[in-house]
Amino acid sequence: MADYRAPLEDMSFVRDEVFHAEQTWQSMPPTAELNAELADAILEEAGRLVEAELFPLNQRGDAEGCRFEGGEVRTPAGFKQAFLELARGGWCGLGGNPDHGGQGLPKLLTQAFDEMLYASNASFALYMTLNNGAGLLLDAYADEATKALYLPRLYAGEWLGTMCLTEPHCGTDLGLIKTRAVPDGSGGYAITGSKIWITGGEHDLTENIAHLVLAKLPEAPAGAKGISLFLVPKRQVLEDGSLGEPNGVVCGGLEHKMGIKGSATCVMHFEAASGILIGEPHQGLATMFTMMNYERLSIGLQGLGLGEVAYQGAMAFARERRQSRAPGSAAEPDQAADPILVHPDVRRMALDARAWNEGGRLFAAFVASELDRAKYHPDDEVREASADLVALLTPVAKAFLTDRGFAATVEAQQLYGGNGYCVEWGAEQYVRDARIAMIYEGTNGIQAMDLVGRKLTRNQGAYVKRLAERVREDLGGGEDIEASPLRPFREAAVRELERLERVSAALIEAAGKDPAAAGAAAHDYLHLLGHALYAWMWFKAAHAAHRGLSGNGPAGKDFYQAKLIVGRHFLERQLPRNESLERQIAAGPEGLMALDRHLF
Repeated sequence: MADYRAPLEDMSFVRDEVFHAEQTWQSMPPTAELNAELADAILEEAGRLVEAELFPLNQRGDAEGCRFEGGEVRTPAGFKQAFLELARGGWCGLGGNPDHGGQGLPKLLTQAFDEMLYASNASFALYMTLNNGAGLLLDAYADEATKALYLPRLYAGEWLGTMCLTEPHCGTDLGLIKTRAVPDGSGGYAITGSKIWITGGEHDLTENIAHLVLAKLPEAPAGAKGISLFLVPKRQVLEDGSLGEPNGVVCGGLEHKMGIKGSATCVMHFEAASGILIGEPHQGLATMFTMMNYERLSIGLQGLGLGEVAYQGAMAFARERRQSRAPGSAAEPDQAADPILVHPDVRRMALDARAWNEGGRLFAAFVASELDRAKYHPDDEVREASADLVALLTPVAKAFLTDRGFAATVEAQQLYGGNGYCVEWGAEQYVRDARIAMIYEGTNGIQAMDLVGRKLTRNQGAYVKRLAERVREDLGGGEDIEASPLRPFREAAVRELERLERVSAALIEAAGKDPAAAGAAAHDYLHLLGHALYAWMWFKAAHAAHRGLSGNGPAGKDFYQAKLIVGRHFLERQLPRNESLERQIAAGPEGLMALDRHLF
């Protein structure tokens, strides 16, 4: 199996040359001391760590998996030592609140680290990224005493956090949950119920686990309006932060999964466990969304990271594997056959994966930068505009990045031929590990319905209008590009923005007439929006690459030329799919709804 190398050069290009991160950071007081040199140093060290510590554990961890022994979970050999190494280095608290021991780094920087984690070892990454979300939620909603008790330990990696939502009888429809929270008479609550598919619900990496649990208070309103959120530690936490007795939190076993086998996915039982109310009563779902929205970008990065490592492995194979001759004549006549990269169809697979990966890295950075602006920018109007964009783009970040990341792993596996189906090459593990990202944190179909229901039709396209303003402002800037390589990129971005506005208006009108219209169009609309966003991102990347070529930019001539070629592949071979997506959306719900459900 080929080694993984963190794509630091591309990350730096995206951050500094496309999004001009240093300028943005220095306009926001909480990030004003951060500069490009420090960002590079942080990510270089991160790359060294994941390459040396995590990637070598990936294939072994998949083969060994987690073990459930005597009510306890054992992670694969090497996981605990690697986790302690990262925790000692402060990597668990990169984005945490500095008032409680975190490092306060912006999302634009921490999301690059998350991509490396997922690429090097997706199973291991899940323990850390869920902890990040738990810390974010507690920082936003917990009282000061709870923050002081928990956050320093979560940031230090002494404890880890989880998210406990799903129950055996309900998934997305959380209004059906049965877990109960009964006041214990001393200001706390006794939590009783069962949860399934809990990532990191039990493990041996830390001595305590902080579970964030959705439950219902007595006489709570029916449905989702009656859900509250509770912090339930595995072991009771005393006032000085030391650990007391076990807290009625019991692991019932491990799920048997297709992939991410080094991640402990647990059945959890809460048996009158002591819990702390987080946020207001009956507002638990809204409170939990603070964590869930960040986790959705994180899971998008799982797709991106796995697409990247799969591509790297496939290219290492393709450079060495020889088969047949190049079209027309031999590329290396002194050899028995040419490397398979001479063949057009192999190049198709390679460029498909690379274009999705590099486009995804651009899009993920954009969403992360908008999260930072929504949180840190001193101007109220800027924060509001960025928050609107984040609301629109969160379901796209989760679903489109994971769809495209999975597609990249499949293309990479296909490139190996029969070797890709065999375990020792590693390609099939990436496919298995990427598949779950399309399912959890809200399936991609649910993300699509959220997009068209809450983010498009409910506000009559206000978020899309906000996006269109931002794109047009970017595309309209300044120089004459008619004779430059940028012309097709701008034309494509303009065309796809117009298509998006046209389709959005038609879908809003259709949804007002037929309640099935939004759901029937949801999947296709999310992909149409994703392609339109990537067209804009590729224009921005092409603009930066052209500028780098013209002014001897830091990345070098070969890098910039390759960026323009990969971007052209996206325009010519991937973006045309939006034409068919528009036609599919225009077909409406009639065909989908015509067959009586009893005939399926």
